[in-house]
Parts: sequence; structure tokens; C-alpha cells
Amino acid sequence: MSRRFALLVNPASAGGRALDALPKVHAALDELGAEHRTVTTRSIDHAYEEAKAAVAEGETVVALGGDGLLRPLAGALKGTDSALAIVPSGRGNDLARVLGIPKEPGEAARVAIQGQERLLDVANVEGTPYMGIASFGLDSDANRIANEAKVVKGNGVYVYAAIRALAAWKPATFSVTVDGERHEFTGYSVAVGNSTAYGGGMLLFPDAELDDGKLDVMLSKNCSKLRCLVELPKVFRGAHVDSDFTEFLRGEEIEVSSDRPFAIYADGDPIGATPAIIRVERRCLRVMAPA
Repeated sequence: MSRRFALLVNPASAGGRALDALPKVHAALDELGAEHRTVTTRSIDHAYEEAKAAVAEGETVVALGGDGLLRPLAGALKGTDSALAIVPSGRGNDLARVLGIPKEPGEAARVAIQGQERLLDVANVEGTPYMGIASFGLDSDANRIANEAKVVKGNGVYVYAAIRALAAWKPATFSVTVDGERHEFTGYSVAVGNSTAYGGGMLLFPDAELDDGKLDVMLSKNCSKLRCLVELPKVFRGAHVDSDFTEFLRGEEIEVSSDRPFAIYADGDPIGATPAIIRVERRCLRVMAPA
């Protein structure tokens, strides 16, 4: 059966990178004789509705944007026979990186046709889906700074934001209950991941699996700001897992709270706030990956 494709394009992604990629995607699909149509998304809600319409038509949805666009598409496509394909066109592109999807738009479009379907888990914060890593605490401040940054471009914005956030940080107390087992600590942040990477290639959970029905949890505990700064580069190679100031857990239902309110960010955007319950839905989303 030949696939038909609905291309959903976020025009604001990475300063227009998705729009720049579109001609190469069209060319690749045309070369392979694939039927396709294109929709420019206006909002998260619009992207969700267009993905639902694609499901009704039996189309494969191709996301041209960043990790933030994948959230509403995952919500629309999970539990259906329609698959999601990704042309990485955002700032971080972490899920595409983890899946091994090529950066070049034409090559990524070929994966949509010639790749294989994988069934992936989808996590959610109080019902709002995400594919990568949800985090809060110091990460809440860093994400906000990164989203507001105008001068710093590319993946460097995440390092810039982390340093800015760290300078102003005051320790918080967190409560994290993993499948009924409670952990309380004072420190920097909590992260709950379905995938391995966030922030443009930070390997927060090197051993995480996208389809194991489990969420990986990291507790970032108290240490001096100088020590935290020294530890930060380790995240890019996953070496922080041996730190005395991190604890790793794994479970299906994660209850989180904090002694002051924090926005919970996932895939670059705020999708909830503490207190919250984070859950995982196992192997419910079809995603095209390299064969």
C-alpha cells in the first residue's frame, strides 16, 4: 500500500528553517512518486486538528518543525494506524537525533517513505503528551531564558540559559513519588524522560528506551554552584550518571511536587506545573525511523 502524506509545517520553527526545508521535501517525495499535501500550522491546537484530519484520511503525518511540534501530533496520532514522520527543522531536534533521522530535509523525507515503523511510548503531564524529557526546577528557569533569548542562536542557547539560570538559583525542595515510592530532596531539578536527550543533544538519560513502557527519572541534588557548573558539560556525553549529586529512578507513574511552584517544561515549552502526575502510555505511537 502506498502512503499518502500530510506535511504539517511550523513556519516559526528555528527562524523559518521548516519553510526553507519544504522545497527539498517536496522534491524528494515527488521523485519517489508519493502523494502529498502541505498545511502551514498556525498554533499547537491547529496542528492537533490537522493531524486528526490526516488520521481520518489515512495519511502519514510529516512534521516539519522542532520537538515542540511533535507534542500535539503525538496526541492526535497515538492509538491510531497513522504514522508520524519527522523532518527535523527546529533548534534542538532531539527526538530525530535519537531515532537517527538524517538532518538533510530530502534524506529525512525519504525515511518517511522507505523507513520502517516503530511503536514508541508517549509520556504525558496530567494528560498533555510529550515525547522527550519533562523537567522543572532550575530547568524551568533555563528553558524560560532560552525561549526569551534573541541574541544567542543554535544549540548554544541552552548552555547560555543554564549558566544564566544557575547564577540566580536558590535551592528548592522536591518530592518525587515513583510507582508509590516517595523521595524527597533539596537541590536543583527533577527530570522525567521518555527519551535520552534534550536541550539540543544533552544525554540526560543515556540508557532510556523509547519503547520500554518506563519513564526515567533524574534527581539533581544540592551541591555548590561552582560544582554544578563543573558537572554541566558532562551531560553532553552522559558522564553525569556517575556524579554523587544525581540519583536515577525508573517507573510508570511519577508524582512530583515542590516547595515553590515551577512550570514543567517538555520539548522546549511549558506544558504543566507542579504539583503534577506524569505517566507513560506504552507503544502507542507509530513513528517512521531509518530501516
